[in-house]
Amino acid sequence: MRATIAAAEPILELKFGQVGIANLRLNLNDPAALRDEIEQKVAAAPQLFARAPVILDLSRLPQLPDAAEAQALLDAIRAGGMLPVGLSYSTTENELLAKELGVPLLAKFRAVYEKQNADEAVASIAPAPAPSRPKAVPKAEAEPARAPAATVSGQRHDKAVRSGQQVYARGRDLIVNAMVGNGAEVIADGSIHIYGRLSGRALAGAQGDASARIYCMDFQAELISIAGRYRVFEDLPKELRGKPVQAWLDGEKLLIEALVP
Repeated sequence: MRATIAAAEPILELKFGQVGIANLRLNLNDPAALRDEIEQKVAAAPQLFARAPVILDLSRLPQLPDAAEAQALLDAIRAGGMLPVGLSYSTTENELLAKELGVPLLAKFRAVYEKQNADEAVASIAPAPAPSRPKAVPKAEAEPARAPAATVSGQRHDKAVRSGQQVYARGRDLIVNAMVGNGAEVIADGSIHIYGRLSGRALAGAQGDASARIYCMDFQAELISIAGRYRVFEDLPKELRGKPVQAWLDGEKLLIEALVP
């Protein structure tokens, strides 16, 4: 009997991989207002936001809520139409709060916060370097010129991206030489260039590159996003629909303008 049990296959397989989860950063501890705003976003773009998994980020609140208040925020997110799956990491107190709520801290955001905190600490304690006079390097000992580092070329996609399909250019730009249909999604860690109609969704700077841009020859997008800042169809200028455009970030604002030939 034991031999039979030992030889049996396990009832589950556990793997870790990249999962598309949005970070919901809260600016105000107000469950009712939170629910209302989420309902508006879900109504504006149900294909993108309805039942979307999100991580609750409490780092901007002046005071960390207690367990009852935090649970009310999680309930408001769920009632609004999204699915909270945990908290994003920031402090030890936040970790204790997550344990009390019985939800995980998401490691994807843990590294970001820890790096920010470390950078701020170094900036605050490191003395300014004393100015020093550059030393002359003898000709014979001069370091030979280095060849420029090889650049990573963009990822090309020559076929139409149809409804339900997704194309992701990891660590590079994405160049699409065809249409992106309704319900389709193109994603790049760099910029996105679409030499056809964009009727679906385009998400550039997927890993946070705020310098990324989106270029499109026939702009009819459901949604565009750069480094997490997005605009949906209802917010897009009507006079730009069907036109060649470019989109970029100016601070926190996602701007769109017509491309002038």
